[in-house]
Amino acid sequence: MGAETQTIKNLFLIDDEEAMRVATRQWLELSGWVVVDFAAAGEAVAAVAPDFDGVIISDVKMSGMDGLALLDDVRRIDREIPVILITGHGDVPMAVDALKRGAYDFLEKPFAPERLIEVVDRALDKRRLVLQNRDLKRLLDQKSGLDARLIGRSSPMSAIKDEILNLAGTRASVLISGETGTGKEVVAKCLHDFGGWKEGPFVAVNCAAIPENMVESELFGHEAGAFTGAVGRRIGHLEHANGGTLFLDEIGSMPLEMQSKLLRALENREITRLGASMPVPVDFRLVSAANEDLNKAVSEGRFREDLFYRINTVELTVAPLRERREDIPLLFQAFASQAAETYDREFVQPDATATALLLAQDWPGNVRQLKNIAERYVLSSAEPADRMSRILNGHPGMREEGGDGTSLADQVRHFERHLIKDALKRYGGNVKAVMEELDIPRRTLNEKMVKYGIARLD
Repeated sequence: MGAETQTIKNLFLIDDEEAMRVATRQWLELSGWVVVDFAAAGEAVAAVAPDFDGVIISDVKMSGMDGLALLDDVRRIDREIPVILITGHGDVPMAVDALKRGAYDFLEKPFAPERLIEVVDRALDKRRLVLQNRDLKRLLDQKSGLDARLIGRSSPMSAIKDEILNLAGTRASVLISGETGTGKEVVAKCLHDFGGWKEGPFVAVNCAAIPENMVESELFGHEAGAFTGAVGRRIGHLEHANGGTLFLDEIGSMPLEMQSKLLRALENREITRLGASMPVPVDFRLVSAANEDLNKAVSEGRFREDLFYRINTVELTVAPLRERREDIPLLFQAFASQAAETYDREFVQPDATATALLLAQDWPGNVRQLKNIAERYVLSSAEPADRMSRILNGHPGMREEGGDGTSLADQVRHFERHLIKDALKRYGGNVKAVMEELDIPRRTLNEKMVKYGIARLD
């Protein structure tokens, strides 16, 4: 039957006549549905919640709350829950009234079991689609929120956003790899904020910044008198992260001895403070980050292999800025606008030459370096026309013109793609307006859009 293919099989059945309720429940259960029955409408309403993943079937004529009153209450909870009403005393006006008030369908006793099953089948189909659409809307809302946190529309950025939404709600340990300045902590915070641990704390620990003789105390905490200078109890980072997310940045710099103790804590889900005898249970989601190849660190004996597998259930790689150049103008715009607001300065949009200079760089410091350049740009007293070249010329690792590593053809390609995408965005996909602004014929524009993989409605 159709019910066997449904992903939603939950039914609430309400009828104060026991014999009828039992018989109807048996018909429905034989068709493969999970049925919860109630003798009173009030009990059923109390069990209904928004996003209830099923259908409600109710008699109309009942003592106390009747089926029409139940319908009104259910619709106040969730207007799109299908409610099927059944009565032995129905007439045309009652049926019309029920449908006007939002009933999914109306059946009159006696009815054939096949008729009820057919109606329930259709109602479950409708409910499944409603819930799928709601899930999609939630995902899109999350995606919008994620776009504000992780700026960029390049393929690498789109892929990592999808991975974050896929993993955020799980307990899986995640290892984030990427060069310095690519935004690994931002990715970790998004995994926390968009998942099931968001109500708990987000505890970020830079393992490389902790002196070796303080690592154990910082991570596990200590009791008063545990060592010289320990005048009181201190809660460590692992315990502080209980119920939330622990982010261990630059985990590859952790001393080997401490790696062993961390592994034990992760496996047993408990820690013991220095100077204490009793362990303390902890439960957190672990996210780690490394700017070096931990596989190489394992082969060189600097990182425990068993710990590597424990922290690396899933690995996310944050691409360096030079591999997603099309995100550079958007990132610069965001950082410069933020700096202008912070320093109460006017933000003068960079011209085409200045944008081309930004695209020509290799960005060894990645997003962090670009943010610094954007702040300098906003604060600079130089004329807008030559402001960017002056800033880049005086910045370590940057060049005023494209040199080794970035050919003129590459610079032109990246810049041209950016100009077309930016114009299409500003004009809402209006190709004619873009043609006029860029002063190119439709055929040329179409060829370049195909060449750069640009869709008008994106």
